[in-house]
Amino acid sequence: QVQLVESGGGSVQAGGSLRLSCAASVYLYTMGWFRQAPGKEREGVAGLRKDGATRIADSVEGRFTISKDNTKNTLYLQMDSLKPEDTAMYYCAASSGIFSGKDLLRESLYYYWGQGTQVTISS
Repeated sequence: QVQLVESGGGSVQAGGSLRLSCAASVYLYTMGWFRQAPGKEREGVAGLRKDGATRIADSVEGRFTISKDNTKNTLYLQMDSLKPEDTAMYYCAASSGIFSGKDLLRESLYYYWGQGTQVTISS
């Protein structure tokens, strides 16, 4: 059983930064970050394959960066220039599957999910 534990969420003002972490009991081939704002569907934010291929959602391109530390089985999401519309619960997800492009942001392809960490951005 794969366990994912997110941390690093919090409340910051617009323009600020946060770094989310996802500690994985087992680091699978494909890892990703998703978010869900109140009243909205969950959406893909960033995905990362073990070979380094990434996909970033258009809404956060240029502001968010996904990375990993294989030695720590940890996935990160660096979030800069945060906006109020980035307010959401952020989830880490993992899959043993190998996919590419927009599929890296496809929720249905991920098997394992963390409990989420709340990010709140004030204007």
